Amino acid sequence: MSATVLDGKSLAQEIRAEIADQVAEFTRKGGAVPCLAAVLVGEDPGSQVYVRNKEKACKKAGMRSLLHLLPTETTTGELLDLVARLNADRSVHGILVQLPLPRQIDETRVLDAVDPLKDVDAFHPENVGRIVQGRPRYLPCTPHGIRELLLRNRIPVAGQNVTVIGRSDIVGKPMAIMLMQRSEGANATVTVCHSRTKDLPAVTRQADILVVAIGKPKFVTAGMVKPGAVVIDVGINRTNQGLVGDVDFESVKEVAGQITPVPGGVGPLTIAMLLHNTLAAARLQAGGA
Repeated sequence: MSATVLDGKSLAQEIRAEIADQVAEFTRKGGAVPCLAAVLVGEDPGSQVYVRNKEKACKKAGMRSLLHLLPTETTTGELLDLVARLNADRSVHGILVQLPLPRQIDETRVLDAVDPLKDVDAFHPENVGRIVQGRPRYLPCTPHGIRELLLRNRIPVAGQNVTVIGRSDIVGKPMAIMLMQRSEGANATVTVCHSRTKDLPAVTRQADILVVAIGKPKFVTAGMVKPGAVVIDVGINRTNQGLVGDVDFESVKEVAGQITPVPGGVGPLTIAMLLHNTLAAARLQAGGA
C-alpha cells in the first residue's frame, strides 16, 4: 500500500490564514504593520523565485514587504552597510538575507550583523544559542515548518527514533536540536547522518521518522527506509525532469507510511513560518511577549 502523502501546501495555506487573522488583530490594537525586508544579491533564478513568493505571501497576510536587489559584484562592506540601515529602521521588523551569497561576500559577517531581534531566519549566534538552550526567540523556518507538519498531522515524535540526513546550519543541525528538546513535538532520540557516516542505509532503516536534507536528487531509495516510516523530504533539486527532492518519491512511497512530496511538501511551510517569525518580531519590538 502506498504511503499517505503529507500535503504541506494545504497546511501552509491554513497556517497563513491564521497568521493573517493575527496580523489584523495586532494592527487593530495599534501595532505597526509587520514589515519584512528581503535582501537578494545577484541573479540566482531559484532565489529570485523564492523571494517573489515571500513578497506575495507577505501581501496576502497583511504585512509589508521590502525587497533590496543588489548586483552580483556587491562587496561585504556594501552589504553590511545595508544591513546596518535596516537594523536602524524602526519600520522594519524582520530582515532576511537570501542565501547563498556570492563568493566574495563574507556570509558569516553579514549574518552576524543582523540585529537578533530582526533575525527572522534565526541564523544569528544569539538566536542559535537560545534554540540550543530550549528557549528560542524564533525557530528556523524550515525546521519549524517540519515541526508544524508533524504536530498538525498528529504524528508521534516523543520516544521515536528520528534520523536527520544532513548537518547544515539551516536545516540539519537546528532540526536535530529541536527534535531532542523537552517540548511539544520533540523528546525524540535523534541521529544525525552526513558524508562520513558508515553504512548509511543501516542507520536510516532504524528511523521511525527520516528527515532528508542533503541536497542530492533522489538520494534516498526504498532500501534505505524502514517500512511504515515517516519520510520528510527537504530537498529541492532542479533537474531536466523538473523539481525533485532528495528522496526517490516513487519508490519510497511504496515502503513509507507517510511522505512529503516535492514540490508541495516542506517548501510552502518554510514561507509560512517566515511570516510567523515576522509577526513575532513585530510583537517583540513593540514590547510584547
